[in-house]
Amino acid sequence: MPTYLVKIKDKLFENIFDNAPNGIAIVGLDFRWVKINRSLMDLLEYSENEFYAMTFPDITHKDDVDADIEQLGQLLRKEIASYQIEKRYFTKKGKIIWVVLSVSLEVNEEGSPLYFISQIMDITKHRELVFEMNTITDIAKNQNNKLKNFAHIATHDIRSHLGNLSMIAGFMEEEVKGIKDDDNFIMLKEALSQLENTIYNLNEFRDDGFQAQENLVSLNLSDFVERALYNVNGLARHAKCEIVNDVSQTVNVLAIPVYLDSVILNLMTNAIKYASKNRNSYVQLRTIMFDEFVILEVNDNGIGIDLTTYRHDVFQFKRTFNDHEDSRGIGLFITKNHVESMGGKIEVESEVDVGSTFRVFLKKA
Repeated sequence: MPTYLVKIKDKLFENIFDNAPNGIAIVGLDFRWVKINRSLMDLLEYSENEFYAMTFPDITHKDDVDADIEQLGQLLRKEIASYQIEKRYFTKKGKIIWVVLSVSLEVNEEGSPLYFISQIMDITKHRELVFEMNTITDIAKNQNNKLKNFAHIATHDIRSHLGNLSMIAGFMEEEVKGIKDDDNFIMLKEALSQLENTIYNLNEFRDDGFQAQENLVSLNLSDFVERALYNVNGLARHAKCEIVNDVSQTVNVLAIPVYLDSVILNLMTNAIKYASKNRNSYVQLRTIMFDEFVILEVNDNGIGIDLTTYRHDVFQFKRTFNDHEDSRGIGLFITKNHVESMGGKIEVESEVDVGSTFRVFLKKA
């Protein structure tokens, strides 16, 4: 290829590399960053020099490292030509970013590997939207099941009362002369007949098999708290917020794993997010045994909530209580529904510029 064409090709690649809207990186065979573009630096918030001082596992979520390295091994063994996975990075501020990572291997003329080329597309907002949609769908299903259960109980009890009223009407018809022709008695019997039809229709509407879904399993609460601590560690460090974990390591609760994860992570994230800038911040987690419940208490000294004004709105959908840029009014709504779907409840105490305490009641295992 003529020299001038090589220069044009190199210049074109450099322009694409530097100005691409998504992250692009050249990664060495030792997993070190060799070259990164501006988009990747903006996404993960590290400077160019900071990147070059790290390997990619240093800022990859620990649950995603092994899968990524396994795929790189397949590239080196020429078992695959490229691969694409979803994975998580930690930004410099400790935030978790979800990306689609596409990787290929560059080789020399002899076929020996030189370096990896990685393309990184941020899908964090998409993942959050999908999670919220799935969560709201789960909540809707849960509410629907509650309505069906209510319909079962209501129709069962009303049918019992209807049977008694019909028997009384029959006794009256036998014992009271002339009552058969009384207009009021005729209307009473017609009303009882209509009520029976209504109950029949309700029974047709609800599911036949009134059997609650037993999805609750015994889970070690401390394990889930430790997992959440790992995921918020970067956020806490960036916010200079101390986390005190006094949760008992021997307590098991009856819960749904994905719901328990969501509840703990949301409460801890909120406590860090709404930390006060006027003092050293902390979040304390502890367990309290109460009758058939284990109470998970999450206490902070953050900016607090004005419960005099917002007490009845704290767990409502799309209600916010401050002007924080990340406030969407969804987290506590989802948390409350998750807790109640597991047979528990959630309470809050809070004072403006003093802090908040959330208590999650979970069934003992």
